[in-house]
Amino acid sequence: MKRIILLAALLGATLTANASCFGSGSMQTCTDSSGNSYNVQRYGNTTSVQGYNANTGSTWSQTSNTYGNTTSTYGSAANGNTWNSTTYSTPGMTQQYGTDSNGRSFQRTCTQYGCN
Repeated sequence: MKRIILLAALLGATLTANASCFGSGSMQTCTDSSGNSYNVQRYGNTTSVQGYNANTGSTWSQTSNTYGNTTSTYGSAANGNTWNSTTYSTPGMTQQYGTDSNGRSFQRTCTQYGCN
């Protein structure tokens, strides 16, 4: 679950100052201070990220599709396992559910009062 949230946060945020990126708004390649690299492609409602871990030589990927207030994200973890997540947002509430890279299902609902 933490891995999904971290990867999803990467999609919505600009990479930190420790990463150097080049390319356009639709296609970027970034390298961070540890030598890891990320390729980000944006087209229409879809964003895809492919990552490379310089320490382990492993790769991972994820693709997110957003339609209205629903975002579906799926990916392949560094160990080769797949995962998926769907996030549905309305004013005052966000629901997220899916399956993590260990095959466990999860569900979470957040409001202005917290998450369960």
